[in-house]
Amino acid sequence: MSSRERILGRVRRALADVPRDDAPYERAIARDYLREHGERTVAETVELLAENLADYRAIVHRTTPRELPSLIMRLLAERGPRSVLVPPGLPPEWLSAADPTLVHDRAPSTPRELDEVESVVTGCALAIAETGTIVLDGSPDQGRRRITLVPDHHICVVRVPGQVVSSVPQALERLDPARPLTWISGPSATSDIELDRVEGVHGPRTLEVVLLEDRPAD
Repeated sequence: MSSRERILGRVRRALADVPRDDAPYERAIARDYLREHGERTVAETVELLAENLADYRAIVHRTTPRELPSLIMRLLAERGPRSVLVPPGLPPEWLSAADPTLVHDRAPSTPRELDEVESVVTGCALAIAETGTIVLDGSPDQGRRRITLVPDHHICVVRVPGQVVSSVPQALERLDPARPLTWISGPSATSDIELDRVEGVHGPRTLEVVLLEDRPAD
């Protein structure tokens, strides 16, 4: 008997005296919890997102579709990476102003190759204002989870207001639980027993979030 069969056997024995409930999962679990802490306008929700992102030490930029290529080019130039990784479904116009010799779509990269990448540019599934969290779900404009965990610099574009929700419950209603969800609240950070903060241990040391707003730039 395999380990899997032994574990499943224990689960079945533990559930043997539990009454069977044929109600679908969506109806069997009560979901009458609070969806949002107070009512906010769209503008207030976006402002809260920007505030909480910055509180987590993410660098926040606000721009328009017309100015986005120039902004990404500038952010990359400031870092001076030798290579930039992009997922296969990233809108090509986002990087139209960047140096094409730096940009690579290397989804099947080996760990060694991926470790040489310095910057990555992705979209996102959505962003949560109350927690300052970006959620990735592996869609074509985000790529596989590992490409956002290994490079030291991550530029993530959030479409505003379509991809911004106020709270975690609202996010869960929109996310597909079957997809590989990655929840990001600021750059990777940890601390030792003396609470000395160290960034870049489990992911990017620098997270830059671009709020892409369909309005005239300031």
